[in-house]
Formats: sequence, structure tokens, C-alpha cells
Amino acid sequence: MAKEREKEYLYWLCSLSYLGAVSIRRLYEHFHSFEVIYNIEEKEMERTGILNKTQKKALAEWHGQFGRCQQDYQKLAEEKVRFVTPLDQDYPKRLLEIYDYPMGLFVKGMLPRENLPSVAVVGARGCSDYGEKLAEEFGRALADSQVQIISGLAVGIDGAAHRGALKGGGNTFGVLGCGVDICYPAQHYSLYTAMEQTGGILSEFPLKTKPRAMHFPMRNRIISGLADAVLVVEAKERSGSLITAELGLEQGREIFAVPGRITDHLNMGCNLLLQQGAHMAISPRDILEYLGIKCQKELILHEKNVNGLAKKEKMVYSCLDFKPKHLDDILAGCGLGISECMSILLELELSGYVFRSANHYYGKNCEM
Repeated sequence: MAKEREKEYLYWLCSLSYLGAVSIRRLYEHFHSFEVIYNIEEKEMERTGILNKTQKKALAEWHGQFGRCQQDYQKLAEEKVRFVTPLDQDYPKRLLEIYDYPMGLFVKGMLPRENLPSVAVVGARGCSDYGEKLAEEFGRALADSQVQIISGLAVGIDGAAHRGALKGGGNTFGVLGCGVDICYPAQHYSLYTAMEQTGGILSEFPLKTKPRAMHFPMRNRIISGLADAVLVVEAKERSGSLITAELGLEQGREIFAVPGRITDHLNMGCNLLLQQGAHMAISPRDILEYLGIKCQKELILHEKNVNGLAKKEKMVYSCLDFKPKHLDDILAGCGLGISECMSILLELELSGYVFRSANHYYGKNCEM
């Protein structure tokens, strides 16, 4: 009951738009209780130096709304909505890795599973037909390999990725820039309802919060924060998708981008990311290899074929993984000389067992 009471006071704080996640977290780190924050005197709050003048005034005026917030909190179950906080064991561990993690998440459906990899797929709202088909195919193929798809439910690339994930029989999660009780955009209502059953709808904004332009950059940090990697399919040079990619970089996520024609404005953002060092994604396999996921159906036949290799070829092959390794690491593992090892790697590559990327990186090829 003590935790539930603390969550009521946290809900009250999260319902005050003047306070962001970092401010609420800093208050909790100072006072160690959300109920204490509610009962603290203004002079003591002043001494902490955590809040600015506008925030302190807004918080003092917000005291009178606690009763209403408490009633709203208790009605969440009627809306089939959960309020998940860092106080709860099922709060996403990936989000706790980022600096400005949300102090409260409103959830319809499920949360992403911790034991499965997740990829955020983002891109242009006004995408091309080609981009939309690519996003759907990436979503389907990744979901088919039990990768969870995270996106923002927007028109264009986001919606295509969600649809692909549903077709792939996987779980997909939409992070909204409004309350989870509002389907935005409205034309995605069938997608919105399907995702409640095979994934979830998430937001840090209270119910009835309407979509506003300022909300979307805020929700982007959650999209990237919930993911192990971020894939950008189509994006203009200045776009929300690039903001998500930049946030992902700051959060330590790997960034992938689909290359496109240099004369196409919808590909400028992706090409810029690649120029800055993002991974090139020309097929879902590129992402699956990074995540260390083996293509199960192809792998069975592949490993049978490996049994027919000579002893030294097997030794070199056993030092490889589906994520490319540098030649120096392979040499250290197999104990062979550089010329002999490279000769064997070339034979394995020509036979289709191994693929080679730039700068002497080699990996197992699951497409046999």
C-alpha cells in the first residue's frame, strides 16, 4: 500500500506540465518520497534550488488538484490503462539507462519484453511508396525473428513498420505524443486497436492530453530509449527522425540507415547519417547480424554443411560470429599465421560460408 500511495503522489506530479521528468527525478533523489514532496514547505523547497521560480509557483498552485488527480489515478483501471513507474519492477530496464527517463508511463496493452531485442523504426511521414514498402518489409522480417518493433504510430514509415511487425506475427509498440486514450492519427485506429492485443500503446502524457508539436520531440527519446538499435528508412535532412537518431546515439544505441539516391530529398537524412558513420541497412539481415540473431531455418542446413569442411577451415569458422569480427581477433582465436588464415577466409567466402565487410571484418553468413 505504501508504494501505491507513493504512485498516487507521483501521478499528481506527472500531471503538472510545468515539471519535466528530470526535475521530478531530482526532487525524489533529494527528498526520497513523493508524498514528502507534496507536504514540503515552500521555504524548504526554495533551499533545494532544484526548481525555477515558475515551477515553484506552479507546484504550489497544483496542491489544490491532488484530490482530482487521485480520483483520475484510481479510474485508470476502468480505461484498461496502467501507470508504470520506476518504483515498479516491470518498468522497462532499457529506459533506466537514459538520463531523462520518464517518471511515469501510461500503458495500454503490454510493455516490451526485456528478454527480446527491440528495434526502433522511424522515418518520414510523407514517405514514398518505395520507403513504405521497405519499412513494412523490415518490420515483418525483424518481427519474424522475434525482434520487437518500436515506433510512433505516425503516418508513413512508422505505420508501415507497425503493420509489417503485425504481419510478421511479432510484438510492436507505439509511443504517442498524446494520451494513450487518443488514437493519433485517427486513420490508424484499426492499427491502434490491433497493437493493444499484440504489443502496446505507451505515453508519458496523462489521459486526455491532446497531441501538440512540442510533445513529439519529447516522445522520441522514449522510442529510441526502448530500443537496442534505431533504423531510419527515409528522412529529410531536417526531420524528427534525425532527432530520434541523435537521441539514440546519445543513449548508446546503434544507428542504421537505408541508403538512397543523393538527388532525392527524402533520402538526404539517411545519406547524411551514413556519411557520419551510421550502419548501412540494405536488408533486415544487417540488423539481425548486429543483434546476434541467427536465421534459424537457414542455420540448420548451414551448420550441416559446415561439418564437411576441413579441420583448419572449421577452426577458422568456429572463431567467427554473425556479427563481423576483425581479422586480428580471428587470428588470436585460431592461432594460425596471417597468410594461411586469410587464404582460408577467402576460400570460405567464395564457398558462401563467410561474408567480408570493409577493413578486414569477417562474419558467418546465415544465407546458405
